[in-house]
Amino acid sequence: MIPQPLKKLLDENHIKYAVIHHSPAYTAQEIAASAHIHGVEMAKTVIVILGTTPAMVVLPASKRVSMESLERVTARKGIRLAEEDEFVELFPDGERGAMPPFGNLYGVETYLDRELAAHDMIAFNAGTHTEVLRMHYGDYARLAMPKVLSLAA
Repeated sequence: MIPQPLKKLLDENHIKYAVIHHSPAYTAQEIAASAHIHGVEMAKTVIVILGTTPAMVVLPASKRVSMESLERVTARKGIRLAEEDEFVELFPDGERGAMPPFGNLYGVETYLDRELAAHDMIAFNAGTHTEVLRMHYGDYARLAMPKVLSLAA
């Protein structure tokens, strides 16, 4: 089930989106295959710690976060991947590890890799391990307000 804050944001802004149901999957590449979504549209959400502050990095499913690039563009040192226990409480309305890439709904800064911004559509976990939301990238960017940078390796 789509987290209520996300559903409300999309519906109040009259955003067209599709909910794609799939068999349980836990990695972004498994999800893309299970939901029959082209890998270039499938985004994964990674939580990092910038010093002491959690932040969200949204990347293509097949990529990983370049910590060097993230340090350079944020001018922060000591960036690392967050452990699930460090951020699970930030996303109380979804399944563990299935947070949608809308950090602004949870008070978390969102960084998006430039490669995702080059496509018309974006797909991502809808708060569960069995649902994906697919929508126009422009609508996503307008609502999520991510900082678009080159972050993937």
